[in-house]
Amino acid sequence: MKIHSLLPEDVLKQLIVSEQGLTEKEAEKRLAEFGPNEIKEVKKKPLIIKFIKQFTHFLAILLWIATFFCFLSEYLHPGEGMLTLGLAIVAVIFINAIFTFIQEYKAEKALDALKKILPFYVRVLRNGKERNLHARDIVPGDIIFLSEGDKVPADARLIETSGLMVNNASLTGESEPIPRVPDKFDGELIESPNVAFAGTTVVSGSGKAVVFATGMQTEFGRIAHLTGAVESGLSPLQIEIIKVTRVIAVIATVMGVLFFAVGYSIGRTFWENFIFAIGIIVANVPEGLLPTVTLSLAIGSQRMAKRKALIKTLTSVEALGSVTVICTDKTGTLTQNRMTVRKIWFDNRIVDVRDFKKGNASELFKIACLCNNARFIDGQYRGDPTEVALLRAAMEFSGEIKAERLFEIPFDSERKRMTTVNMVDGKRIAFTKGAMEGLLPLCSHMLIGGKVLQMDDYLQKKVLEAYHSMMDMGLRVLAFAYKEIEETQNSELKTQNLENNMVFVGLIGLEDPPRPEVPEAIKKCHEAGIKVIMITGDGSSTAEAIAREIGLVKGAPVIVEGHEFTKMDDRKLRDVLNKKEVIFARMTPKHKMRVVSMLKEDGERVAVTGDGVNDAPALKKADIGIAMGITGTDVAKEASDMILLDDNFATIVNAIEEGRAVYENIRKFISYIFSSNIPEIIPYLAYVIFRIPLPLTIIQILAVDLGTDMLPALTLGAEKPTEELMWQPPRNPKERLLNLKLLSRAYLFLGPIEAAAGLFGFFYVLKSGGWQWGEMLPANNILYMQATTACLTAIIVTQIANVFACRSYRESVFSIGLFSNRLIFAGIAVELMLQFFIVYHPVGNRIFSTSPIPITVWLVLIPFAFILFFSEEFRKLIVRRF
Repeated sequence: MKIHSLLPEDVLKQLIVSEQGLTEKEAEKRLAEFGPNEIKEVKKKPLIIKFIKQFTHFLAILLWIATFFCFLSEYLHPGEGMLTLGLAIVAVIFINAIFTFIQEYKAEKALDALKKILPFYVRVLRNGKERNLHARDIVPGDIIFLSEGDKVPADARLIETSGLMVNNASLTGESEPIPRVPDKFDGELIESPNVAFAGTTVVSGSGKAVVFATGMQTEFGRIAHLTGAVESGLSPLQIEIIKVTRVIAVIATVMGVLFFAVGYSIGRTFWENFIFAIGIIVANVPEGLLPTVTLSLAIGSQRMAKRKALIKTLTSVEALGSVTVICTDKTGTLTQNRMTVRKIWFDNRIVDVRDFKKGNASELFKIACLCNNARFIDGQYRGDPTEVALLRAAMEFSGEIKAERLFEIPFDSERKRMTTVNMVDGKRIAFTKGAMEGLLPLCSHMLIGGKVLQMDDYLQKKVLEAYHSMMDMGLRVLAFAYKEIEETQNSELKTQNLENNMVFVGLIGLEDPPRPEVPEAIKKCHEAGIKVIMITGDGSSTAEAIAREIGLVKGAPVIVEGHEFTKMDDRKLRDVLNKKEVIFARMTPKHKMRVVSMLKEDGERVAVTGDGVNDAPALKKADIGIAMGITGTDVAKEASDMILLDDNFATIVNAIEEGRAVYENIRKFISYIFSSNIPEIIPYLAYVIFRIPLPLTIIQILAVDLGTDMLPALTLGAEKPTEELMWQPPRNPKERLLNLKLLSRAYLFLGPIEAAAGLFGFFYVLKSGGWQWGEMLPANNILYMQATTACLTAIIVTQIANVFACRSYRESVFSIGLFSNRLIFAGIAVELMLQFFIVYHPVGNRIFSTSPIPITVWLVLIPFAFILFFSEEFRKLIVRRF
C-alpha cells in the first residue's frame, strides 16, 4: 500500500476510518491485532552474566590472588589456619558480589521506575471527540493532531497542514526543518513530504494525520533505534570512586609487601608475615564503596522524583550540587501559568474586567477568539494558558464566535505574533495578535469608537502610554489588529501580504501571579551562593515588577531587552553577566543559548529552563537542562537532563538541595567506613613492631567491614538535607570526593580514637588475665580470644558513636535532631545483634575466633564512644566559630 501516493480524501477510505476517527471498539480490535505502539528495547545482558562480572573486577581479582596464596600455604604448611583464612576471603568475595549485584539491580530498577513517571501523550480523534491518549495505545487508522514541539508517535499520512515543518534528524540525520504538505507524492516513502515519521519532531505549524504504521512496523522501528527516556551509565563520581578504590587497593598491597619485608627482617616467620600482609590489604580495601555510591545516586534520583523533579541520568544528580547560576523563564516557572485577563485597553481607555460591560470591545474579543488555538471541549478549556485565558474572556464578554479558518501563520519566537485568516460575513479577514513592538509598526490605522482612523504620532503615543502603564502593573500585554483582505489577494495568502497596513484594535493585559513558594526558593538560592537570572519573552516592565514581587531583585537591576542584546559584543555581555542583578527581557531562545555559552566560558555551572523546540540547543549546552513537564514540548524534554513535573522554580531549588545532599551523604558514608580502617590497621602495626599477640584477626576485620558496619553506613545515605547545606557556596566541580579535609578527619582524628579504644580493650583483658609483656599466646587460648573480642567490641562501640558524628561536618547532631534519621537506630540495632552473635553465640565464636567477655569490659569500653562523640562535637563547634 503506497499511502503517500493517495489523495488526502482517499487515505481515510484506504485505512477504513471515518472523519470522526475510530470507534473505541474498533481501536481495541486494532490494538489486539497490531500490538502496542512501542519500540522493543535491545535485549539486556542476562542477570547471570551481570552476576558473574562481580567476580572479575579489580578488587575481586586481588582477593582471588590472596585466596590462592592462602590455599597454597595450607597445602605446603598445614596447621597454620590458612585454610580458614582462604575460605573467609572466598566468603568475602561472594558476599561482596551478592551485595554489589543487589545494589546495582536496585539502582537499575529505580531508573526503570523513573521511565514510567514520564508518559508520552498524543491528541487523538475518536468517536468525533478529541482525546489525550498514551502513545503506546495509538493504532493504525487513528487520526492524530500535531502541533509545534510534538514528537510524532507513529508513521502517519498528513491530510491537513498549516505551515507544518518537521525535523527528521532522528531518522535521516539531517537537522534542517523540512516542510510537510498533504498533497500526494509518487516517489519513495522516506522522501515523501506528506508523511510524518515516528520519532521525528514538529518544529513549527500544525497538522492532522492518519496513522498507518505503529511500533516496530514504523521506519523508526525498522532501524531498531532504542528510544529510552531515562539513560544510565557510569557518572564521573562513580568513575572517581573506581579510581580511588584501585589507588587504595594498590597502596594497601604495597603496604602489605613492605611490612612483610619489615616483619621478615626482624625475625618473624614467613607465615606470620603473610597473615599480616593479607590483613593490611583486607583492612584497607573499601569493599562496599562503589555499590553503595551507585545506590545512593539512584535513591537520590527517586527522592527528587517524589519532590517533582525527574532526573534522567545519574550524572545529573551530582552535577546539580555544583550549580552556580540558574537561568530561568518567568511564565509558568516563577509564576503560576494561570493567565487571567485583568485589564483591557480600547477606545483610548483602560478598563478593569471587573468593571467591563458585556458587548463592549466586540472587535477586540472577536480577534482574541478567532486568532486562537485553544478550544472548549467537553466542558473544559484546552490549550496554551495564555490562549485559554483569552478564549475564556472572549466567550464571557462576547459569547461564542464561529468563523471558518482558511489559513494560519503560527506564532514563532522571532516574529512574536500569530495570524489567522477567517471567513467572516462573507469576507476574508486577517486577525493578528502578538507582542506590541512587533505588531504596532505593521498598523497604518486604528479603531476608536467604531471608526477606523489614520494612525498618527498622537495615537501611537497613546497606545504606548497605555502599554507601559499596563506593563508597570506587572501584566503581560498583548496587542490585537485586523485587516480585510482584498479580492486580488484571495488566491495568494502570504505573510508579506497579510501582516501590513493593519487596523490596530486594542490591548489586553493578562495577570499571571507568582507562585507562593518562589520567594522562599529565591532566598534559599541567594543564601546558597546561586545566582538567578530571569530570561523572559515578556516586556522589561512586566519582568521587573514580577522580579521585585518575588525578591529576585531589590536594588537597581541591569535590564537588557532583545534588541539591545543583539548589538552587544562578548565583552559587554560578560560585563552585564557579572552584575549582581540581571534581567533579560524580550528574549528569543537563540539569545538564551548565547547567555548559557558565555556563562559556561566564564567557568559557571549553569542550569537553564526551557519548554519550546527552540530551547533545545540551550538545554543541551547547559550543565543541567531543565524542561517543563506540564507545558514543555517533547523536544525540550528529550534535550533536557531534568524534567520539572510541576513546572515550579521552587522544585529546581529542591533538586539542587537534594543533589548537594546526595554528594554530602556519600562523603559521610566514606568518612564513616574510612574511620574504622585505622583501628583495623594499627593492631597489625603493633603486632609487627612491638612483638605482641595480634590484637585483631583478619576474620574479625571482615566482620566489621562487611558485617556490622554495612547497615549503619547505608543509613547515612538516607540523611535529609541539613540547613547548613544551602548556606554554603556551590561545590567546585574540580573538588575531589576524597579531599584532605575528609581523610584527615577520618584517619587523623576519628580513627585514632577508635584505635586507642581497641588497643585499650585488648590490653585491659590481657592484663586482667595475668598476661606479661612479650608473652606470645596461641590462637586457641581463651584469654587471647577474649582480648581480640574486646578489641573488636571497642571498634563496634566507637563506630556506633561515629555514625552519629558523621551525620554532619559542621552542624551539631543536636541541632539537626538526634532522632531525625530513625533508620540509623535500626542500623545500630542490627549492628548490636550481629556483635552479640559474634561474642556470645557458639557458632559466632567458632567462625570469628571469639570468646564471651564479661559486662565489665563493655562498661570499660563505652566511655570511648562518648569521648569520640563529644570530641567531634567540640571540633564542629571550633569549625563553626572560626
